[in-house]
Amino acid sequence: MQVSNNHTVEKIGGTSMSQYDAVRDNIIFNPALKNPYQRVFVVSAYAGITNLLLEHKKTAEPGVFGRFAQAEEDQSWIEAFALVRQKMLDINQELFGDGQLKDKADKFILRRLDDAERALADLNSLCQHGHFELDDHLAKVREMLASIGEAHSAWNMAHLLQKEGVNAVFVDLTGWNIDKAVDMDELIKDAFFSLDLRECLPIATGYCHSEKGLMATFDRGYSEMTFSRIAVLTKAQEAIIHKEYHLSSADPKLVGEDKVVPIGMTNYDVADQLANLGMEAIHPRAAKGLRQSEISLRVKNTFEPEHKGTLITSTYVSDKPKVEIVAGRQQVYAFELFDQDMMGQVNKFDIETLALINELKIEMVSKDVTANSITHYLSCNLKKAKRLLVLLEKQFPEAEINLRKVCIVSAIGSDMQEAGMLAKAVKAIAEQGISIQALHQSMRQVDIQFVLDESHFEQAIIALHQHLVEIQPEV
Repeated sequence: MQVSNNHTVEKIGGTSMSQYDAVRDNIIFNPALKNPYQRVFVVSAYAGITNLLLEHKKTAEPGVFGRFAQAEEDQSWIEAFALVRQKMLDINQELFGDGQLKDKADKFILRRLDDAERALADLNSLCQHGHFELDDHLAKVREMLASIGEAHSAWNMAHLLQKEGVNAVFVDLTGWNIDKAVDMDELIKDAFFSLDLRECLPIATGYCHSEKGLMATFDRGYSEMTFSRIAVLTKAQEAIIHKEYHLSSADPKLVGEDKVVPIGMTNYDVADQLANLGMEAIHPRAAKGLRQSEISLRVKNTFEPEHKGTLITSTYVSDKPKVEIVAGRQQVYAFELFDQDMMGQVNKFDIETLALINELKIEMVSKDVTANSITHYLSCNLKKAKRLLVLLEKQFPEAEINLRKVCIVSAIGSDMQEAGMLAKAVKAIAEQGISIQALHQSMRQVDIQFVLDESHFEQAIIALHQHLVEIQPEV
């Protein structure tokens, strides 16, 4: 590959991928561009496909992987495979209609699905013997299944664009046919080495094979890491994410479309705070590579191609202190651990608690500490919350442990160092008659977090947005 720093690396999300006409007209053939080249596209699976392959991202309803992991003698994972197979073929029918290209698309994805189903059947049979444990292989199974969704969408998009006269190239990073594990960076370099971006348009899979396993670290954020590494290794001029919405000052469904505004510009600190609330512009580890390589990230709305979107850089600071976005997280459990003997031993209690949290693979959102108590705010489902409670009660039999369901609402900005801003935020909440259970503001001055009863989530978001964004604070 001839590196010239003139190209962009662009990621297309699953919801946008499911609307090919909009992707073609608004992104690939964007009227503002002379030609479709000098770009690399990294694509996600079509909307809903990864949920069927793994498990539903929000409800945790098991897909093929979820059912296989719980299988033992149960064969319901085979039914899940039939469901995802039919869904993929339906997508092909919608995109290609009848004809040779549709037959070719079906043959490609059916071969992947058949290979995967055969591998799972063989593994299930093998693990009936006492010397083999299914749990030892589940991480690899998850990687394999995840890769199928992106292979499907990338192959389809490359061939649809070829039909439109574009020299599109399907770049398969899934490692499906390689005979040995390789480093992720090595795989990316090999795939792009021979490509001249002036004359071809690579369509790369959002999943990339990795010797260590991409999902072990990033789970469902793996496509963002692939996107980031391609941008870094090919020395992109800019990285772009195409979503079905703008990165706005709040959720328009809550606040109202007429009241929110695209952020326009912000920095990676703000992006990281959003990720901590489960509203990822980009996974923090993926952002780290872009940040270190001084590659700016632009978030654009697929359906408003003329809009420049929001540019995220490592150096941006707002021209005056202000709140840029109001966001929050529901489904948060507060675990308050109180022990009179904790005084002077907070670290010991914290380390042992964190070990249990990590053991259950629960995500921590925030934490606060007093002389004799620690409260961890965790994002998980009720089943895991109850399991952690049992483990904590066993680990600390003399402690008082309180569990409650809360929400976290946050005001975020690249520069919020203004006297009185915290007071205005507290006043906005208090005027709604909402009781604040905890309040966090760090010395970095990039966010103010309110821990509230879960029932006050929407009300608090609307109030903070109205007082801190719609009504600009005086400087």
